[in-house]
Amino acid sequence: MNRRELLKYGALGLASSYGLSRLPAFAQSPFPQPRTLEVLRADGVVEAQITARQSNLTLSGKPARLMTYGGFPGPTLRVREGETVRLNFTNNLPEATNLHLHGLHVPASVDDPLALVQPGESRLYEFTIPKGSAGTYWYHPHVHGRVAPQLYAGLAGLLVVEGPLDALPELKGAEEHLLVLKDWLFSGDRIPAWTQMDWMNGREGNLLTVNAAVRPTLRAQKATLRLRLLNASNARYYRLALENHPLYLIATDGGFLEKPVELPELLLAPGERAEVLVRLSRPGNYRLQALPYDRGAMMMPGGMNGMMGDQGMGQGMGQGMGMMDHGGMGGMGDTGMMGSMMGMGATRLETLLTVVAPASPKPLPLPASLAPVERLEPARAAATRRFELGERMMQAEFFINGQMFDPARVDVRAQLGSLEVWELVNKTDMDHPFHLHTYPFQVLSRGGKPAPYRAWKDTVNLRKNEVVRIAVPLRDFSGVTVYHCHIVEHEDRGMMGVLEVRD
Repeated sequence: MNRRELLKYGALGLASSYGLSRLPAFAQSPFPQPRTLEVLRADGVVEAQITARQSNLTLSGKPARLMTYGGFPGPTLRVREGETVRLNFTNNLPEATNLHLHGLHVPASVDDPLALVQPGESRLYEFTIPKGSAGTYWYHPHVHGRVAPQLYAGLAGLLVVEGPLDALPELKGAEEHLLVLKDWLFSGDRIPAWTQMDWMNGREGNLLTVNAAVRPTLRAQKATLRLRLLNASNARYYRLALENHPLYLIATDGGFLEKPVELPELLLAPGERAEVLVRLSRPGNYRLQALPYDRGAMMMPGGMNGMMGDQGMGQGMGQGMGMMDHGGMGGMGDTGMMGSMMGMGATRLETLLTVVAPASPKPLPLPASLAPVERLEPARAAATRRFELGERMMQAEFFINGQMFDPARVDVRAQLGSLEVWELVNKTDMDHPFHLHTYPFQVLSRGGKPAPYRAWKDTVNLRKNEVVRIAVPLRDFSGVTVYHCHIVEHEDRGMMGVLEVRD
């Protein structure tokens, strides 16, 4: 770490509390594929078992005490469109938890974020996979007030839905890989308690992993790769780029696009998924990189003394790589720390993995078309609603339309079968990824500019002071569900609302 970097982190003693001043040059390891969940499949019915438990794992060569679904990431559940799934979930943790089937269009009574599974108990999640929903989804806990600690400790796994389009020669012939992106912060072998700054900003860690591996090497056997990407981090954003190669986006949260979209880079907010094709046209080693991204800032009046709680200032500062970059250092007060604005998010380029291309690569052509994406007509919307995201930062309290989450209060009542337009307004100085359960939506515009392509989403990022309009078709299922920020610390601290859809 040079002098400039040292100043950026505040002080050597502070930075070294969590190893920020002496990040090791990690040796590259083979690329690990997440294991596939064993299932019983007969007559269109899939039966599977998932168990949450305390786990002793090894991350970056060091022991780590986590909570997982039998390892990190949890086993991938692969199902097919039209199948009925009977997923038996058992909680062997010492605290209550549950499962959120993130992104799946299933009844709210099944994917109920308010239904808890107590220690030692089980619950059956039974649902049918809708036709046309092939894509990449995931499962994780949704216990209000405990989402951040449980997700951070490793409770996350992929859920892949396969469909007829997967048989396209340009997709079937590609080499598929699952990439679960997650950062970590440890004190010894334990995840430290949350500080006030963690709750304010969302926790970021200084150990970045892909499928729990640090900078693995993916030795491609084919010249066309299909990468299923998941951002399973609490608060870290990943601005992804592959050296000397564009990314061809073929699917977002809710499934396939109409045709591939060429992108030089791809931003994944917490909770978002994407599928991309990579066409390796020449031999060589190419790094998948997380580029710098500023997701916003908090204001720190004067020094930071007293802000970090009982865990100490070093722990609070250790949560992010380069979190001092935004706005400069300001004055170094008696505490030896800045008294101005503090930005969150990556401030330097990070290598996530290295792709080694085949010796004589011959990539497949891109598919000319994928799936039709319905054109929603906002002029026919039954209602237009406004959702303002706000905060009381120093108290780590977060709001939607001026109210913190109350499970006993219904914030929005809507009619089953109707189409609504929601205007999402970020009134804060930080990015917030907005997630809606049960009902996939389409982004209409961002900052007044039309969306560049139609896509089904369940999570959309709102940059600071940005307005995003979405079209929400409330189809198939009545019931009570939620919408919230997917920086899960903000969700835990109030940025969530209740939606009731009535027949």
